[in-house]
Amino acid sequence: MDRYAIMVKGIVRYEGRYLLVQRWYDDRIDEPYQWEFVDGSIEFGEEPDKAVVRLIKEQTGLETMIDRIVYTWSYMVGDVHHIGISYECMALNDEVILSEELYDYCFVSSSEFANYITNPKLLADIERIYEP
Repeated sequence: MDRYAIMVKGIVRYEGRYLLVQRWYDDRIDEPYQWEFVDGSIEFGEEPDKAVVRLIKEQTGLETMIDRIVYTWSYMVGDVHHIGISYECMALNDEVILSEELYDYCFVSSSEFANYITNPKLLADIERIYEP
């Protein structure tokens, strides 16, 4: 049986700056808190466009509108193939209220991504889209 997980990522923009959120991963790694964009799984039967707006609202309290799809990605964990769609979304304001699963947030310019994001695959994906 084929096993897939569909993910969405919200790259939230407000007045030319981008929202990064800090999430805890694991105390056994050097940097247990890592900066990234809002992301998560879509629910069964949910449209990806609606899922990304929902996840951004649930995780940050921000109301957003989708601007465009910027890239896709995939990776394997065990026998599950994760497939993702990254959206650039415009926030209607910058009044962030973090969910309990997130630790911190900041708004940065695209040239500052590498100062925060340590995941080399994510950096490579966004550097193709947002030239520093």
